[in-house]
Amino acid sequence: MEFFDKLSKKATEAYKITADKTGKIAKETKNKMKMNDLKCQISDLYEEIGKKVYEKHVREEEISIKDDLEEQCTKIDVLSDEIESLLKESLELNDKKQCPNCHAKLSKDAKYCDQCGYKQEEDSQEENAQEENRECTQTNLETTVEVETNPQIKEGDSEEEVSSKLEESQKDDSSTIFYDNI
Repeated sequence: MEFFDKLSKKATEAYKITADKTGKIAKETKNKMKMNDLKCQISDLYEEIGKKVYEKHVREEEISIKDDLEEQCTKIDVLSDEIESLLKESLELNDKKQCPNCHAKLSKDAKYCDQCGYKQEEDSQEENAQEENRECTQTNLETTVEVETNPQIKEGDSEEEVSSKLEESQKDDSSTIFYDNI
């Protein structure tokens, strides 16, 4: 009976892993198909822009991007942004990132691009969180040292009492430093 329970657990785990991978592949394929469709739409807009420019050239009219081509250019911008977001989503699905210099696909933890050697920027959110954590740890450490080395602070003191005693001792320290420097 134990054998069948283990077998059932293994089969369930294998099914979950397979379903997860299949879902990622399906999502990535859907994104690629959508990106190709958007690229075709952009290509059609380029062709439309080219026709308008050539028609103006043949009629020897002046070409004004603002008047004649603004709508198509705006559509291209919107479609390009959508392609970019789909690309980022696909990279996220595969735990990859894109080199800002040569656009090669890299692993998320790559420090340098293996194609062009460009130094990769750290994830700013991760960097900010690490910096906040370092600052918080440093502040806690400094406060702990001040509390432990201050003879006025006793074990039963409340937070308010500790804070006021620390402020008082810092004022005393700053005045001592000031008079020492004179």
